[in-house]
Amino acid sequence: MSLSTLSRAPLVATLAVALGVAAVAPAANAADNERGFYAGAGVGQSLVDEGGYDDEDTAFSAFGGYQFNRYFALEAGYADFGELESRAVASDLEASSGYLVAVGSVPFTTNLSGYAKAGLHRWDLDSSLPLVIGNRDDSGTDPTYGVGLQYRFNDTVALRGEYSRFEIEDADLDLAQLQLRFDF
Repeated sequence: MSLSTLSRAPLVATLAVALGVAAVAPAANAADNERGFYAGAGVGQSLVDEGGYDDEDTAFSAFGGYQFNRYFALEAGYADFGELESRAVASDLEASSGYLVAVGSVPFTTNLSGYAKAGLHRWDLDSSLPLVIGNRDDSGTDPTYGVGLQYRFNDTVALRGEYSRFEIEDADLDLAQLQLRFDF
């Protein structure tokens, strides 16, 4: 082995370590950016086709959560389903919901991911479903679940398209919406 080969070995090793650190540092920083609080709002359509109800209306939502890593978050939110008209009875259905869900994400690319969520929601109706005798206010707790796609524009802003189902007693209320998410 020549002297010139020995003197290059430390230089090559130093360059290899420097390139390795440079490659790992952005990944570690990106992992830190995937954790933290987020909040957002959405608008879309609520849909019901149960009993005497077959209608849709504009719906709004607000949500917030904590992203533990790029694969898991906990999220709480509020959804106002609007006013859904009945075709069989003389009362309209006005519904809202507060929910808590676990969100599992699968990244497809750096900016695009899919997610599924499931949890419980506390719903409130200001008139009962036709399945319940009488015309009174009603509330309860039932499961909710949904799927969506998220496109991240940068580290703080993402657009989500989501389809969720909210079970209400023996009925299903669906919500299709676009949401903006802001990470802190």
